Amino acid sequence: MRKYVSLYTAIGAIGLFAALVGFSKTFFFPLASGTFQAPWVIYIHGAFAFAWVVLFLVQGSLIRAENWRLHISLGTLAVPTAVGLAVTLPMAGGYQVQRELALGLGDTAVSGIFGTFTAAILFIVLVVMGLWHRGKPETHKRLMLLATVSMLWPAWFRFRHYFPSVRSPEIWFALVLADSLILLAWLWDHRENGRVHPVLLWGGLLVIADHTFETFAFDSGPWRVVAKQIWALF
Repeated sequence: MRKYVSLYTAIGAIGLFAALVGFSKTFFFPLASGTFQAPWVIYIHGAFAFAWVVLFLVQGSLIRAENWRLHISLGTLAVPTAVGLAVTLPMAGGYQVQRELALGLGDTAVSGIFGTFTAAILFIVLVVMGLWHRGKPETHKRLMLLATVSMLWPAWFRFRHYFPSVRSPEIWFALVLADSLILLAWLWDHRENGRVHPVLLWGGLLVIADHTFETFAFDSGPWRVVAKQIWALF
């Protein structure tokens, strides 16, 4: 069990690193200097997202320490945290669309709203499935890992601010780097258990497929049609 959970504490630590570093230039540093201004929903969404990563790391650490009672007690926080994150994600996306429209990005700005909805849906589905299978640790932990990895791509994408010379950052940071954590989990699973658990394999492929589709379909004709329909609801 200790070996098993070490992967999850590692992913949690990496996720925390990605969140802190990725959002430093666009959120943490401006916030600390008093220059950051945004609607309340941005702060709330950021709090929920950060809380989820911290909760995932803490939960893995508790299992590693065999503190089952506290792990179960803290698990009750997963529902409100996940719901809060998923609900505020499209709202935060709406604010981003407004900002980019003001910059003159037009339809490309509106296209961004579609991805926030699909990301929220994928995340909450994985969390619900993970909670449903909480009586099956082998399944539960892998689903929670995939849920966490699926919502970290915005943090990885912001690494482009540190490496502006990298072309196609939406591919190298938001897709390749972000989903490399799934590959890491597959390799670990195969090494420790002689195979990749079906939940981790197929769930990981689902996350990668979703991120790949969004990366390459973004701002295409059909994508814009759907995005405009969603944006009309705001």
